[in-house]
This record gives sequence, structure tokens and C-alpha cells, in this order.
Amino acid sequence: MPILPLTRCQFIIPFAAICDAIGAPTEGLLTRFRLPVSLEQTPEHYIPILQAIRFAEAVQRSQGIPDVGFHAARLLQFCHLSEKMRAAIRFAPTLFVALQQLCKWAPLEDTTVSVWLERDDNHVRVCSKVAGTAKVPNLEHSQWLQNVYVMHVVRHFCGPHWVPATMAFEARYEPSRETRSFWQTTRFISGQNSSWIEIPASFLDLPNLASETPAPSHKDDAGPSSHEIVSAVKLMLPSYLNDRIPTVAEIAEMAGISIRSFQRKLSNAGVSYSDLVDGLALKAPPNFCATQMPRSSTSLFLPVTPTPRISLALSDDFPALHRASFVANGGRNSAGPAI
Repeated sequence: MPILPLTRCQFIIPFAAICDAIGAPTEGLLTRFRLPVSLEQTPEHYIPILQAIRFAEAVQRSQGIPDVGFHAARLLQFCHLSEKMRAAIRFAPTLFVALQQLCKWAPLEDTTVSVWLERDDNHVRVCSKVAGTAKVPNLEHSQWLQNVYVMHVVRHFCGPHWVPATMAFEARYEPSRETRSFWQTTRFISGQNSSWIEIPASFLDLPNLASETPAPSHKDDAGPSSHEIVSAVKLMLPSYLNDRIPTVAEIAEMAGISIRSFQRKLSNAGVSYSDLVDGLALKAPPNFCATQMPRSSTSLFLPVTPTPRISLALSDDFPALHRASFVANGGRNSAGPAI
């Protein structure tokens, strides 16, 4: 059955930030792939993940930025996960409990993702796979983010400089030599059944490094699900509240079905597309999210060897402090990957 995989707007913001930093036509590219332009106003809302992947690939190709998924992942921090996910991790007593919570609440980040643990001798693999993306090209852009946010969860228990010994991609993809230089102790493999990172089994009993001890009191309700297209559209439309609402034909194209099939699904659900849009119009504009990822402070995370576009971003128009930090640090962190 056709599904419409969604991801939080938060996870497309770093790609847009890179575009902004090098002076690329960010809004034009977002519009071209039918993505909302006002991403920073709706970081907790959802967009089609396939459109986001196509946007990321367009950024990589048009701006000549190799491994753009890696550079976007360098902007990702623990605070950019959803509020419920952060709470579940912060209050978990051990890493094993935190990983169980990660498996449970992962659909809050990508609505059709499955996350699970696999034992491999004296290691544990934290695996993730997004339903509805089989044979989709360029999945590595999304899988960089998936692997790195799992890494940030592990770092919450073993310290800020930990890196996995192995990182795997479902995509058939090989990181560039420059990208590998940031991960000198990590082995990369591709073409796997899922994307995953490897952690020592001995880590599972590590206590939480955070100071919070009270248990959170949020409800144990299920996360969002986009396994049914009409439900996915309802979940996705609020992200377009401040932009142009997609047409029926555009929604059908995003879902990979015909207009007639989409209208039939709407009819079976007892609604019309205009009903969904009218209901959206009644919603108040969302408040600015305090933990959103700013698109204006990204120079420190750009590649070590600038492309012509990135060199332009490091010109006099770029904030002097960020240029100085970038040059002084070489974009690297001697304690581990600069992410």
C-alpha cells in the first residue's frame, strides 16, 4: 500500500542553512521541490521526506558540495530532537533504557522509521530503516542524520567526544576521502539492510550523565504515523501554513499515486481535500520554537577545503567571527569529528 513518509522540518533546516551560508537560492530550491520556505517557523511540523532528500541532492549537485548529508549532520545537536524524545533520553537511568525509548519514539522524528537493536558478539547495532523509501536514490543524506542523532543519544551517556567504530548506510554510498578524514577511527560500510551505528555492549549499563533525576510525566501516547496517506497529509499540511498550500495533484505526486487514487482515499476517509485545507486555515500560526536550528550561524561547519561557492560565503559578507573560527580550527576537532 502506498505511504507518504514524513520527517520533521527541523531536519531539512541544516541543508537550507548551508544554502544560505554560501549564497545559494535557498527559497527557489525549496519551492522547486514543493517544500515550505518558512521552515524556521515550523520546526516541529512535518514535510515529505522524499522531497527533502531530492532537495538535499539538488543542493549537493548544484553547489558542488560533496557529502552534503555529512555537513548537514554536523549542524545537528541533541537539542534538535523532538521535546518528547529529549525528555525520554534525559530521564533514562541507563543507556540501554534510553535506546529502548529511542526505538519507541523514533516515529516522532521520521514518521515511518523503525529503530531496533541487534546484538553482534560484544557489540550492539542501533539500526534504523524508513518505510516507503526502498530503492530511493541518495538516501545517504537522510541516513547521515539518522546515524548522527543516534550518536548524540549515546554521547549523553559516555561523553561528548565518543564516535562509533562502525557506521553503516543502507544506501550504496562511499564517503569522500575528506569526509573520512573527520572520522579517522570509524569504518564505513554501505549497501546494508538498514543504516546503523555500532556501540560496545558494555556501554549499555552506563548511567546517564545528565543531572535530571525525576521521571517525566508525559502521556504514553503513540507518536505520529503516516502509514495511511490521508493521515499523513493531515500531519503534513500545517508546515505549509505560512506558504503556498500544495494542490491535489502535487500531493498525489509526493505520495507516488494518481490524482484519482488520492481522491478515492479521501472519499473513503469521508473528507475532501478542501475540507483539510479549510480546517488548516482555522489554525493559528505556530509559535517560534526555542530549540530550532538557526540558519544564520553555519560557517564553522562548512567543508575544510572550500568550493568556489563556499569561498564566496567566507568573503567580507560573512560574519568575521565565524570566518575567524573556521580558519583557526580548520573545521576540525582533534577530539573527534567536528559535529
